[in-house]
Amino acid sequence: MATKQHRIGTGFDARSTADDVLAGVDLSSRTVLVTGGYSGLGLETTRALTRAGAHVIVPARRPAAAEEALRGISGVEVCELDLADLESVRSFSGRFLETGRTLDVIINGAGVMACPETRVGPGWEAHFAINHLGHFALANLLRPALTPGRARVVSVASSGHFLSGIRWDDIQFRDGYDRWLAYAQAKTANALFAVHLDRLGADSGVQAFSLHPGSILTPLQRHIPRDEQLAQGWITPDGEPAAGFKTPAQGAATAVWAATSPLLDGHGGAYCQDCDIAEPATTDDMLIGGVKPWAVDPEEASRLWALSSELTGLDAFS
Repeated sequence: MATKQHRIGTGFDARSTADDVLAGVDLSSRTVLVTGGYSGLGLETTRALTRAGAHVIVPARRPAAAEEALRGISGVEVCELDLADLESVRSFSGRFLETGRTLDVIINGAGVMACPETRVGPGWEAHFAINHLGHFALANLLRPALTPGRARVVSVASSGHFLSGIRWDDIQFRDGYDRWLAYAQAKTANALFAVHLDRLGADSGVQAFSLHPGSILTPLQRHIPRDEQLAQGWITPDGEPAAGFKTPAQGAATAVWAATSPLLDGHGGAYCQDCDIAEPATTDDMLIGGVKPWAVDPEEASRLWALSSELTGLDAFS
């Protein structure tokens, strides 16, 4: 049965930080993989998890840059991985499996936002390929390492999904490219991935969740000019974040909450926001948030899983 999208009352809110969520939580026996774990929200996520005792694996397309960003943080391991390249995903996963170690949590946090039209692999649109297909392949390839009975896979989606469901007639944007619709479709895919993965992983105790971290200014917006950010109301004229935006520490809170909170047991597949299960969206205001029906539709999730399996040649859960 699909999780109902209604708040469960966690005691946390939009102002809570990742450290607030993990206060008193002992993760010293846990191994967590965080894609994008050396920049922006991912860096804050890594810091908070290591402070709680977790061993954090940070795959990186630029390992040297990751090592530099994570310098001084204990309990972190950097490995090479390019989510845009399925062979790189296979190579990373194979190396990890050879170690015989287990994974308690995968946090799919890496991604691109509103970038110029880019094709990767066999001509796939970059947002769909990197934000979704790369993570789909990673989770399937690492399936043997997921700790039985307690593993979680957490996908960082976004209220950007408000702008588009899955464009079944032109997923790869062959007929005209729109950078915001491409981003939106990929964020919908992140949420649908969690819905179906949770369904398939139920028998082995693998739970999956997706989330909107909130609106936060990070390097993710590197492709968006300052004038556009100002026009969108994201920043003030002096360059400060606009009202309603979170700090990176607050933005990382929902991901670490979804990765660790026992309150989510039995609520697999849920789309989360502000350290709670999100309510159905009642407006188109992305700052208010919530979740649109097309991002948690089980039939859409099943259809996307089948397509993703066909494109990548992978399906370790079905």
